[in-house]
Amino acid sequence: MTKRKKKKGGNKIKNLSNSILSILRKNSSQNFNYKQIAAKLEVDDANSRNQIIKALSELAGKKQIIEAERGKFQINGSTDYFEGKLDMTSRKDGYVIVEELEADVYIPQKSLNKALDGDFVKIYVYKRRRNGKNEGEVVEIIKRSKIQFVGKLQVHENFGFVQIQSAKMYTDIFIPKEDIGDIKDGMVVLVELKDWPEKADSPIGTIIEVLGEAGAHETEMQSILAENGLPRDFPKEVEDFANQIDTSIQEKEIKKRRDMRDTLTFTIDPKDAKDFDDALSFKILENGNYEVGIHIADVSHYVQAGSILDDEAYERATSIYLVDRVVPMLPEVLSNNACSLRPHEEKYTFSAVFEIDKKAKVVDQWFGRTVTYSDARFAYEEAQFIIENNSGDIPADISIQDKKYSTTPAIVEAVVTLEKLAKVMRRDRMKSGAISFDKVEVKFNLDENNDPIGVYFKTAKEANKLIEEFMLLANRKVSEFIGKQTPKKTFVYRCHDEPNDDKLAALEKLVGKFGHTLNLKDKKSISTSLNGLLENVQGKKEQNLVDTLTIRTMSKAYYSTKNIGHYGLAFDYYSHFTSPIRRYPDVMVHRLLQRYLDEKPSASQEEYEEKSAHCSDMENFSVSAERDSIKYMQVKFMQDHENEQFLGVISGVTEWGIYIEIEQNKCEGMVKLRDIKEDHFDFDKENYAIEGRKTGKIYQLGDEVYVTVKNADLVKRQLDFNLVGSKQEVEQ
Repeated sequence: MTKRKKKKGGNKIKNLSNSILSILRKNSSQNFNYKQIAAKLEVDDANSRNQIIKALSELAGKKQIIEAERGKFQINGSTDYFEGKLDMTSRKDGYVIVEELEADVYIPQKSLNKALDGDFVKIYVYKRRRNGKNEGEVVEIIKRSKIQFVGKLQVHENFGFVQIQSAKMYTDIFIPKEDIGDIKDGMVVLVELKDWPEKADSPIGTIIEVLGEAGAHETEMQSILAENGLPRDFPKEVEDFANQIDTSIQEKEIKKRRDMRDTLTFTIDPKDAKDFDDALSFKILENGNYEVGIHIADVSHYVQAGSILDDEAYERATSIYLVDRVVPMLPEVLSNNACSLRPHEEKYTFSAVFEIDKKAKVVDQWFGRTVTYSDARFAYEEAQFIIENNSGDIPADISIQDKKYSTTPAIVEAVVTLEKLAKVMRRDRMKSGAISFDKVEVKFNLDENNDPIGVYFKTAKEANKLIEEFMLLANRKVSEFIGKQTPKKTFVYRCHDEPNDDKLAALEKLVGKFGHTLNLKDKKSISTSLNGLLENVQGKKEQNLVDTLTIRTMSKAYYSTKNIGHYGLAFDYYSHFTSPIRRYPDVMVHRLLQRYLDEKPSASQEEYEEKSAHCSDMENFSVSAERDSIKYMQVKFMQDHENEQFLGVISGVTEWGIYIEIEQNKCEGMVKLRDIKEDHFDFDKENYAIEGRKTGKIYQLGDEVYVTVKNADLVKRQLDFNLVGSKQEVEQ
């Protein structure tokens, strides 16, 4: 009995010590006496004050705090404070990514102290005794990542709550009754966080927009954009400004440019494309070499720095491609008209023109502003037909003109020759250590209501690779041209770091489950080995999974003025120059290139580094929205197939369930362990498997299984499956 009392008292002191440390950490630059700490803890009885004095003495004795002035204390160990970005998990805890530390710092939910996913925070780091990993506590929120969230309104008698859709959000947002008005219960809303009082469990917010009924197609698409902080419509003043721009081709402007209107020029794009960023020109020179021009829409001619159009384009930083729509970076008058290199129209362009020999080596180059005329437009399917058949007689079933037609022998020769050059360029890239990601893209056939009626897969063929290689050439050569100049000039590079060793080791273990091996000895063998892996899985059940896992081991590409090269492409210098209609970094690259062609001094590195970081962030939000829209469509598609059995491959194994990817449509869902009734299954982390206690039955990563749809939740964009059994069992 006595022991228990003593232990209880010890716990009380310990808890008090933790509370004191928490107060001092959060106010690390201030000194506190026992009275101020008592006030913070909201206690004023003599016993509590004595306990505080005792705890302060013990903490000072352990050197966890220091007595800065007589009777006044502050936290000891400023070296244990770091700043970084909080990355929440769906389990409601998180990790802070700190540049100075090798490993991310784990933050348990109780130590988040009102920080939310993506926030830039200050943390106090201490060691976990169990495994030596860093664990910490948020002591200050330096900058909120966002204050607007999407969720479903729950209306109560005197107040409301918005239940946030994101799995990384651990709290609802409280809405005062007067802010609800006549908004109905269950509506999806955009809410702005206004305040989070110290004693409140939930933050207080205000509803700024009603997005619609949960589950409705338009509501969900608008939600995807809003929850990623992405724009939707252009402000009227921006549209008006764009509409007033003179987009006519002027003789006065032509005289300032290299006139290439007489050189054979054409575009190759997806058949449903409306904005044509790039065109290729082709000419055979007298010496037998080829002049190849990569002509890019001269967006910076129309989008002048400092204009409201430029400000809007910078804020957006990228066009967003959802399954059923494009949210463009530029208003339509520019993106689909003035800047789009449409057939049989003269356009202002910014060009990289190369003299290339028959071995695909660049022997001369020129960069500058041009005026061009596109002689023809082709869809990838049409260009592919020309390559495969060495013929310009385009059949009706692939024609974008909806009828059979013939193109000129000169264009056939140009396309076929460019494809041969591209093949050599690609082969040389691979030899240099580039990694070939030909990931299958999931696409949907939509009806007039934007409902998915079919799934198909888009793969890159020779025509796609032709365009890719010449765009890569222009991007690399522009980057080299500036990057190699002395003195060094500020430029915007597309950077890609080497993959993390731990991630590569994890990938090696994972693909081993499918019978594949990797050689991680050195940089060259890693890229050769990864290419071999990606080639070996072509057409196999695990292809999509292995492609996805391999991409995840790669570092994330980003924009920066500090060049580190591009690992995935095996280029020492690389920039984005070829898509200024849909990417703002390309606009910056055009401006900087022209600045240096005009022999002006170097631009401000600080300014362009800040802009580069913003563009990287917006790209990440855009990619997240695109993925969310695909997931939504997959769930919507599977809703109509609830009674069908599907063959899938186990694509992930966790302690709460197994993920299954359907082979015929790449839709991924989960079978929860508690839903498997045949046995109680335990998670085998080491072998990426689950094992039945009674039956000893094992399901592991890569196994083929049959499933049915249990639940398709459009709002959560989540699929739940029922496990029917292994492929062998079901097909017996």
